[in-house]
Amino acid sequence: MELTKKLAEAVLVADPLQDQRAVEMARNGLLDAAAAALAAKEDEGIQKLMALVEQEGGAAQIPVIGQGKKVSRQAAAMLNGYLIHALDYDDVHSDVRGHPSAVIIPALLSQLTDSKGYGDRFLAAYITGVEVMARLGESIGKAHYERGWHNTGTLGAIAAVCAIGYLKQVSQEELAKAIGFAGAQSAGMRKQFGSDMKPLQAGLAAKTAVWSMDLACSGFGGNKSVLDGTLGFFSLYGDQERAESRLLEGYGTTWRIVSPGLWFKVYPFCSAAHHAADAILSLMKEHTFLSDQVKQAEVLFPPGGDAALIERTPLTGEEGRFSVEYVIALAVFGQTLTLDAFTKKTIPSDMRTWMKRVSREYDQTTEPHPEAVPKGRFTIVKLTLSDGTIISKRVDLPRGAPGHALSKEDIMQKLNSITDTSHAQQILQVIEDGNDSSYLQLLA
Repeated sequence: MELTKKLAEAVLVADPLQDQRAVEMARNGLLDAAAAALAAKEDEGIQKLMALVEQEGGAAQIPVIGQGKKVSRQAAAMLNGYLIHALDYDDVHSDVRGHPSAVIIPALLSQLTDSKGYGDRFLAAYITGVEVMARLGESIGKAHYERGWHNTGTLGAIAAVCAIGYLKQVSQEELAKAIGFAGAQSAGMRKQFGSDMKPLQAGLAAKTAVWSMDLACSGFGGNKSVLDGTLGFFSLYGDQERAESRLLEGYGTTWRIVSPGLWFKVYPFCSAAHHAADAILSLMKEHTFLSDQVKQAEVLFPPGGDAALIERTPLTGEEGRFSVEYVIALAVFGQTLTLDAFTKKTIPSDMRTWMKRVSREYDQTTEPHPEAVPKGRFTIVKLTLSDGTIISKRVDLPRGAPGHALSKEDIMQKLNSITDTSHAQQILQVIEDGNDSSYLQLLA
């Protein structure tokens, strides 16, 4: 079917700027990514990575967010990708089942070194990257993620290389070859969730995209049909037949950055636990009880709804980003679900003991809500109190998800909670100005 060739052609001829909603969502995505990255600027992992990159050396070309230093283009893509994803406070997309902006934005920013002015094409390239990553996620099938692949890493490099290709307006042949190079290097494992390596997988995907496009534009040889056939990307990682029917259908008529849309996070942990967070906080608001009055806490998911929540007995707040047990415990103990609860610090022993009261159940009979995000998902939190009272709350559409989305003003409030007001306003102005030199100021 020549999927690779046709994808490259579709990417290069579409015009996302015709959809003003897509442009506005892209601006919001840049704003949210800046907030997520700045929140991580003092992260231990970025300090270790910076030291390794500086030891390696290389041209000082692109700034690293919040670090006051420039590094090579590939290193900048990796480091900025790590920063955006480091605290799991960055956006997510339900079709991707992962985090598009943490890969696409750093890869694009790494291109702003030449004298060519891209202007609004930068936003269009970002929209393109999200579109391709969402289509890859939908095409590859849910089994890819459930087998243990980290979609942010495995799908991100191809999506980001398409974004770069659109930005630079490379030839169809160059983009097809770059897709092949990115596909050959695609990787990422969910086994790494709850560690520094998880966000680095986003950074490595961004770096791979930059390197892949450099290789293609240099004339380096490679296969130009990597998405096709029995030895191709979809056959290896997912479902070739599904991809052939879905990858390119209606490309350019609507944009996935708008619908289903980016999910900007209210909480700094895995989005699979956000339904439960909203539910337990609602119960805490509606009822009065203490942690020792909760005899049992049941969290009901549809089958597979908790696949990303791989930690049932986390030892640290970092591991707790992927634990609904920890999120429920934090709320019941009266603690806020904010950044300082999800660090490398050890979870107190009394809270770890209490988490044993939390169980996960899987509900195959409850009908999903038609407006649920992600589609078919819900979470029910049911508490049994010591006096026998049972209280419960169901959430289908958590705060921040498309349909219950954060506005630009909400994202600005998120940014203001991380940096000072003047810096936040400067970042907003940079995004609204929308030229190459101003976009680089996002990295200051």
